[in-house]
Amino acid sequence: MINNLTIVIILLLSSILWVEIVRDCYHVLSHYWQPLYRLHGWHHKVFRPDLTPVSEEIYRKAHWYNDVPEALVMLALSLIPGVIGYYYNVPYGWFAWSGSIYTLTFLGGAIARGFGVPYVDELTDITHRPGNFTTLPNPWFVNRPYHWRHHFDNQKAYYCGTLMLVDKIMGTALSLKGKTVAVTGASGTLGLALLKELQSNGAKVVAFTSQNKQINLETNQENLPIKTLTWIVGKESELINELEKIDILIINHGINVHDRRDEAAILKSYEVNTFSSWRLMENFFKTVKTNKDKVCKEVWINTSEAEVNPAISPLYELSKRTWGDLITLRRLDAPCVVRKLILGPFKSNLNPIGVMSADWVAKQIIKGAKSDIRNIIVTINPITFIAFPIKEFCQSLYFKLFTKSS
Repeated sequence: MINNLTIVIILLLSSILWVEIVRDCYHVLSHYWQPLYRLHGWHHKVFRPDLTPVSEEIYRKAHWYNDVPEALVMLALSLIPGVIGYYYNVPYGWFAWSGSIYTLTFLGGAIARGFGVPYVDELTDITHRPGNFTTLPNPWFVNRPYHWRHHFDNQKAYYCGTLMLVDKIMGTALSLKGKTVAVTGASGTLGLALLKELQSNGAKVVAFTSQNKQINLETNQENLPIKTLTWIVGKESELINELEKIDILIINHGINVHDRRDEAAILKSYEVNTFSSWRLMENFFKTVKTNKDKVCKEVWINTSEAEVNPAISPLYELSKRTWGDLITLRRLDAPCVVRKLILGPFKSNLNPIGVMSADWVAKQIIKGAKSDIRNIIVTINPITFIAFPIKEFCQSLYFKLFTKSS
């Protein structure tokens, strides 16, 4: 039996969630329906890249033309939950009007900003405050770095105002259009699949490979050559100039010595799977310097579900688990977003008995990233979907409690 408190909480939260969805859908429509964009366009005229207003006059007009109409639409549609609660005589149905009260705070703030009331913008327009970013884009709630990308990365993405639900559903929580994305292990099966999928999503792709050969992508039944850089394990620092030009680095290279356990196999497994990747990541971190770098640069790292499950290859498991643990530790202080790719067995040269296709895995990775999932799990093993989040949460908490930032 649902108790009274539960009913109240459900009515309150659902009515607020409803108006947030209305606001975000209004925002999306504003970018696709010209009559609305004539109003919304004022909002995109206001700010410089450092989020300082171009002028006080344009700032105030933008609120009358965009924020006030948006809040009025929210207010009108916020009445629906209240009317439904009243019509069906829902217990404590008056809590369904919470969305209307919540919306009035947006309307009041927009009107006050339109009139130029002193200091009200500091209290009610938090996502547009100028200054250096002290946090990274949040994966669940919209903050300044996240919203900055809507203005200066891609206006056809990052639509949400408070909760990121609509962006996650639409796949607009991360835009790849125009981004320069580099993939290590580019000559491998997954590397090639990722490059192809990234390019189809509007990214400018760069192939990093240890093999001295040009990487080509098959598009429309023809081979299209892409920028290819040859690098050597142990000389990651030589790539620093190239990493400066990269927006997203996907660390995908690796080695599997299968059943070997000799000294050479141990050294090679850790050197390639762990320390080479770590050095590459740290060199990429050195290129994150500006506000734009903090919100647009990312590292995606293929760690494998060997972090929590057997891979029938002990040295592969050990080296990948070590690498996964280092990422969990390091991203507590990382200067940019770090995503883990926790992948199950896909068919490749390293794993000829894999059960998933690399093309399908690549599509799921890109889909997860565009929904701003920070730990992207792609596997047929249901245990991983339970074991990995528990492991990652507990380990991250442990590292927070018993280590400290320099």
